Amino acid sequence: MKGVCGLLLWLMPVLALAGQDEASPADAPVLRCEADGSARQHCAMDVSRGVQLVRQLSTHSCIRETSWGADERGVWVSRGCRAEFAAAPATAQRRVRRVVRCESKGGRTISCPVLLRGAPVRLIRQQSLLPCREGRTWGYGRNEIWVSRGCEGQFEVAAEDGSGFVDIPRQVTCESKSEMRRECGVSVERRVTLVRQLSNAACEEGRSWGWDRAGIWVDKGCRAEFSAD
Repeated sequence: MKGVCGLLLWLMPVLALAGQDEASPADAPVLRCEADGSARQHCAMDVSRGVQLVRQLSTHSCIRETSWGADERGVWVSRGCRAEFAAAPATAQRRVRRVVRCESKGGRTISCPVLLRGAPVRLIRQQSLLPCREGRTWGYGRNEIWVSRGCEGQFEVAAEDGSGFVDIPRQVTCESKSEMRRECGVSVERRVTLVRQLSNAACEEGRSWGWDRAGIWVDKGCRAEFSAD
């Protein structure tokens, strides 16, 4: 793809109940599995109901089916992946949120490889001061997410079974410093609502804050927490 290719990749499945609440990792016993270097390490556990990565412990990325996975006997890790895993509780119907972190350093275009298999991608959190706007400073192709012009963000890959994204509102803090306009990238499917004003300056929709499908903007000293869904 474009420019320099980097493995600035972070996949962290987030468990979500079929209803509205997120599941707690405390719902199931946690197993730590650690790979020493590139060698594969196997850790026995009950995976009959499925298994999820609860917490990555290593600086090396833990990517499902690349540096960790599961078989009939338990979990395996490789390529320096160290993480905590838990079996899915029997009573919960679950969706998995796959999150990829991709960062454009020094304004370069960076390609972050990820297996998409035709699944769409959305921006769930902008981490840079410079804006992340789809089609301009970020996008995705067949098996990659790319960022450019200083965009740094966390991106969600939709479920491979075609059921879409995890339907949980995303919290976004967007702040206008020194009364300057700022854009905070987040993919919006339906709407954005103001949850809590943080500034003394008034946050008035259409005047000092607003949104479109690519994100939220604030101006005139407005600082607030928003919910995007």
